Parts: sequence; structure tokens; C-alpha cells
Amino acid sequence: MKRVIGLMSGTSLDGIDAALIETDGVRIAAFGPGETVPYTREDRAILQAAVDAALDWQFTGPAPDFRRAEAVLTDRHAEAAERVAAAAGLDLDAVELVGFHGQTVLHRAPSGGSSGQTLQIGDGAKLASRLGVDVVHDFRTADMLAGGQGAPLAPLYHRALADHAGLDGAIAVLNLGGVANVTWMAPGRDPVAFDTGPANGLIDAWCARHTGEAFDRDGALAASGRVHEATLDDLLQHPFLALAPPKSLDRWDFTLEPVRNLAAPDGAATLTAFTARSVADAITRLGRPDRLLVTGGGRLNPTLMRMLGEHLGVAAEPVEAVGWRGDLLEAEAFAWLAVRVERGLPTSLPSTTGARHAVSGGRISRV
Repeated sequence: MKRVIGLMSGTSLDGIDAALIETDGVRIAAFGPGETVPYTREDRAILQAAVDAALDWQFTGPAPDFRRAEAVLTDRHAEAAERVAAAAGLDLDAVELVGFHGQTVLHRAPSGGSSGQTLQIGDGAKLASRLGVDVVHDFRTADMLAGGQGAPLAPLYHRALADHAGLDGAIAVLNLGGVANVTWMAPGRDPVAFDTGPANGLIDAWCARHTGEAFDRDGALAASGRVHEATLDDLLQHPFLALAPPKSLDRWDFTLEPVRNLAAPDGAATLTAFTARSVADAITRLGRPDRLLVTGGGRLNPTLMRMLGEHLGVAAEPVEAVGWRGDLLEAEAFAWLAVRVERGLPTSLPSTTGARHAVSGGRISRV
């Protein structure tokens, strides 16, 4: 068993999730402290500028200069790791490994027989040097080189959590971040996983544009509006939704264009319904789960959770219902995956990303 810190920064650019666990990359022995460290307004602006530059670039021609964003990102992740170690009462030399996801600035799924491309910025070598701890990073590239989607990568950790908690039956674990992805677990089968469509990304962008808030707190704006059914039908025609899994997307593959003429409450209601419907339609194609466990920021939106339950006919439960930590689950996942990379164990399977074979994906920067 190793003491490992996992670090995750999602596409919402709201902050860094950091968590300590003890694991051998198969079993989970203990859950240590964790926390979410928000980005400052200045940091977020720098990171958003990097995302904007990447969206303009689209992997064509010379890459933008991401050095400023990468330096800020790496420094903030170092500080988050230091805080978690201190909260555990540990010196950093007692931490044996760090899993560093980095910040996704651009993701292009495989298409037409061509491999996809993905870019997570973050300096693993610099982070290892500052912390004095070996760092595992660049988790997604190897999977994409093997023909996979490069995402989602948490499903094998979801299975480890389910085993740890003694869960049985058909379990769907739904992550509602900027993008929604689901892990479907049934007895005797490898987990199946894929991105279902937007989660909070469009809702957050709508709120930022119309209210100045970063998200729809408590789902209140959506609850005060009316779903515009014709617009919802238009949204549901997006070609991504018709694709069979495995599939992945970039947060920016969907836009606010279809709702541009709606009032703020109605736009929020319609986008929230779109997330719920696209998720429910995707899960229904797999079957009806015995339990739907929801992680990510979307689980804190009661309007979205209610709509999910209505469309699926199964109560949407926050993962805290089974003792998991919804704010830290992805950080924990990259801690667990880091140990698997070090041991050469699979971090993705054909059933979770569509790779041609099981892949142990990641690079290790040694101290």
C-alpha cells in the first residue's frame, strides 16, 4: 500500500481537487484528507486564455505558448498537494506518489478511423522537483495512441469503489462535471463507460452570461423557468448523441446557440432538461440500473437531480449515499491510477475507452 495524493482540475476551471488515499492500485486501504482549492480570478483568467488559445489552434499549425498558464497551474497544484499533506500531518517525504491530471485545454475524439488528440497542460517534472515526490502525469495520451477515446478514465476506480463498498447489482455512476460521463457496472462484466453529452458546462456558461454567476446555485434559475420544448428537441438532434459508445467530447463541442433567444430562466431550465434527457437516453440504452449514483458538481443541483430521476425512473442519489466523497472522487481516482501506472496495471479497457487493448497510460517524472 502506498500513500498517494491525487490532483484534478476540471474543465469548469473552478479550482483544484486534491485528495490523499492509501492504495496498491487494486484495493483501497484508507481515505485521507482532501480539499478543493479555488482558483483566484486572475488564475482562472490565465487558464481560460489558454483554453481559448487552444480552441483557436485545434491542433493545426504551431502550438500556442502555454508556458504562463502551465506555470500557474503547476504552482497551484503544488500548493494543493502541500495543503493535503499538512492536513494529514505528513511531511511530503512520507507521500510516495502523486497523480497529476493537469488541465485539459483541448480534446478531439477519434473520427473516421483517425486517432484523436488531447492536451492536458501541466509540468509533471517541475511538480516532482518542487514536492520531492515522483509524479505520474499525461494519463490520456497512451490510450488515444491505442485507438481509444482517452476518456473517461475514472471507471476502473468506480469499480474499485463499488467493490470496497460491497455494492452489487447494476450500478450506474454518473459524473456531472463540465461534461457528463457514465460508468455502467454489472456483475460478471467489464465496466462500460462513455461521455453522454454536456453536464454543467452549458448551464454554467449560460449563468455566467446572464447572471454573472459561475453556476446555477441550487438549480434556482432553472427552477424558476420553463423548458422550451422545441428548443430542447433541437438540442437533442446533436449528432454526438446518436453515436454509439465508446465516445468522448470536449466541453466546447456544444454551444449556447440554440437557446440564444430565450429568457435567462427559460434558457437555464431548457439546458438543465437537455443534460437530464441526454444522460437518461444514454443510460436507458444500457438498461435500467438498480442504483444511479451521481458525483461531480451537478449532484448539488436539485433541479437537475429531480429531472434525472423523472426521466430514468430511478432516484438520482449523490455518491455520499454510499459513503463516497463526491467533491474528491476524481482526485482520488488519479491517485489510484498513478499507482496502477507505476505497477503497469491497466488504467483503461476496450469497454471504457474503445482502445484496441487494455492500456496502462501515463508518464512518471522521478525526483
